[in-house]
Amino acid sequence: MSSIYQTYSKEQVDELLSNFLIDRWSYSRVNTFARNEKEFEMRYLYYELGKSSSTTIAGQAYHKALELYFRQLQYGVVCDIVDMQQEAFNHISEIKANVWKLSKTRPTIQDCINHATETANKGINNFLAEIDTYISEIKEVLGVELKLQSWLTINGVDIPLPCSLVIDLSIITNEDKRVIIDHKLRSSFTDEKDMKFVMGKQAITYAKGYESIYDETIDEVWIIENKTSKNKDGSPQLAVHKCVMDADTRRLYEAILYEPLSRMIRAVNDSDYVYLINDNDNLTDKAEIYEFWAKTMIAEVEDFNIPENKKELIQKRLKKIRDASLSTITPKVVRNFKKFTEQFIPYDLTNKDMTNEQKIEHVLRSFGIVAKVQHTFDGYSSSSYLLEMSAGISISNVNKYRLDIANALNVPNVRIQKDLFVYDGKSYLAIESGKKSNAILAWDKTKLEGYRIPIGIDNFQRSVIWNMDNHSTPHMLICGATGSGKSVSIKSTIEYVLTAGIHEVYIFDPKFEFTSYRSNPRVWVVNDIENIEREMKKLVEEMESRVKKSVSHKTLIVFDEFADAVANSRKGNELKKYEMVEIGCYQNGRPKMKRQCVGEDKSLEENLRILLQKGRSSGFRIIAATQRASTKVITGDAKVNFPVQVCFRVPKDIDSIVVIDEPGAEALNGRGDGLIKSPEYMGVVRFQAFYKE
Repeated sequence: MSSIYQTYSKEQVDELLSNFLIDRWSYSRVNTFARNEKEFEMRYLYYELGKSSSTTIAGQAYHKALELYFRQLQYGVVCDIVDMQQEAFNHISEIKANVWKLSKTRPTIQDCINHATETANKGINNFLAEIDTYISEIKEVLGVELKLQSWLTINGVDIPLPCSLVIDLSIITNEDKRVIIDHKLRSSFTDEKDMKFVMGKQAITYAKGYESIYDETIDEVWIIENKTSKNKDGSPQLAVHKCVMDADTRRLYEAILYEPLSRMIRAVNDSDYVYLINDNDNLTDKAEIYEFWAKTMIAEVEDFNIPENKKELIQKRLKKIRDASLSTITPKVVRNFKKFTEQFIPYDLTNKDMTNEQKIEHVLRSFGIVAKVQHTFDGYSSSSYLLEMSAGISISNVNKYRLDIANALNVPNVRIQKDLFVYDGKSYLAIESGKKSNAILAWDKTKLEGYRIPIGIDNFQRSVIWNMDNHSTPHMLICGATGSGKSVSIKSTIEYVLTAGIHEVYIFDPKFEFTSYRSNPRVWVVNDIENIEREMKKLVEEMESRVKKSVSHKTLIVFDEFADAVANSRKGNELKKYEMVEIGCYQNGRPKMKRQCVGEDKSLEENLRILLQKGRSSGFRIIAATQRASTKVITGDAKVNFPVQVCFRVPKDIDSIVVIDEPGAEALNGRGDGLIKSPEYMGVVRFQAFYKE
């Protein structure tokens, strides 16, 4: 039976969802609501997700490894243990600092990483050792890590929110049964009696969700538990729990699921609903829950990461909570209670009533490093903290605790400058922390001085510039991933160059991001690779002409995604030039002709290199940009020709090292938050790029 909501138009769906505090339901949400309503409110209404334990992250890494295994199995390839381990380790290494949950037994992020790695590895070893437990029953893998969303009818009732679910695995068995499999990594097996009751709600949710999308009937749902602690008696580490989805079982489990689901739906449809705290819930940190409760009494909607389409509803809810509660409880009492709950979360400084400066000092002191934050500077997208280190402290040791500092500040990462920073004649260790910022750095004509082109503003409110008159800084390399602010920064720079009075700007734009400049008579925009090659050749000829005539005037060349353009340009035999050449005469006197190679064009890469090396004296200035921070693209020779190197956010620290010779760009916020390395500056400087509409 299909849900009536499947027939709704987008406008009707938007209107329907506007009445609810959440946009979808899932088995895990229903389960959380039934177990502890206050935790449900914290996680799914206010998006206070808390931090994840190393055990939880190990489970995620284990799932990543199994996803790789079964995706390859779909194509008849058996994945080996090394590839699975690498997949798991990569996931763990990509977890941001502010996600890890510290504890008494694992008080540092490195401790958490080590435990997560060890636990995931145990799970992978168990899986491969006992895979025949159920792999022998699989005839065909239908789907792996299926992310589905559908409107469902549960217990005969159309649920007015779509169901969201992720199915680990769907298969056909040797007996031609369609089966959904869910993998779980455990420290101990779930009691068989408990499993019978618990798995039913998950099984019916997965079965109905899958069937609504694929129009196929699920015969069974298997929950496969992998126990990481070794059994002393040598019994299996994998336990397979099977739920047969016959008609009677379906009716039973739909009825069991419908009760908490219907209560949850009514709750999220009522902005005045009071979510109760279950003090007997052993799976939830009570101190976190009560600390969250106190936060709702005194915080504003902007203090939570609530989606824009739900902010208005939550804002009304917050106001009602405060109006009702603060008439009998003063804010001072709430704040004191909040401090009381904080003392029971000793390894999470993010909620402590401490300044960021105090958090940094506290974290370092806990590792035996005595330091004092003497100065703080707030930039547009990051803050700089200047630390005075006590005598005898090895500054290199601080970098080991970079992630622990970030965890305390509740940011994904922090950057610690490689060199000491001199301020007011004194040296400090500089720590930079990203921050949430709604402000933009607007393009400002007054920042321009001659050919000193403003790139942005650093955290000390100083202009970061590219001096086109300085022969030591003629060309600039820019790298940054999608959404990092690379293109916006380039456009801002072009506007400053035009304002400075430069009358020749060539934009090689293979991805068509700068077509708005076509209408400017001083700008030539070239998109097709053949035309880019042709124009680059002409520019080399123009450069050689200027050199012969001892003429020099400013010409800017902006080459966006130059690596892709070079990769797609002509190479090898494609560059050879052929002509029909006379090689003799026939008996009747007619000339005998032959097609013969008479020369070879320079490649696009070679012409670019010539302009970079020889063009500076005749006024050519080049900005080359790419998303690909690899040594194949940004070679050592290439960097020699680009003395100014700018790096916006990139995925990994190795990408940052390729561009600016040190890590740090992986910790940037995006949206124009960048690092620049230039002969005009001591060390690498963090800045916020200008934005020009």
